[in-house]
Amino acid sequence: MASSTSPDPNDELATAVGQYVLSEISLRKAAESARLSRWEFEEVLEEAGFSALYGPRADDDLRDEIDVARNLNE
Repeated sequence: MASSTSPDPNDELATAVGQYVLSEISLRKAAESARLSRWEFEEVLEEAGFSALYGPRADDDLRDEIDVARNLNE
C-alpha cells in the first residue's frame, strides 16, 4: 500500500493534464509537476487527444508578453 504522504504519479499526471487543458498552468509547469520532460508531456497530451498550445493563452498573458518585449532595450 502506498504511503499517504507520497503522491501517486498517476494522480500528479492527471492533475497536470487537467490544469494544462484548463489553461491554469503552462506547458512547462505542467510537465514539471508531472515530472516529465516537455516533450514527454506533449506525447501524453497527444495520447489523451489534446494538442500542446504555444504562446499566450489569455489576454492578460499576451499583454504581459508585449510589456516584456517593449522593455527589452531598457
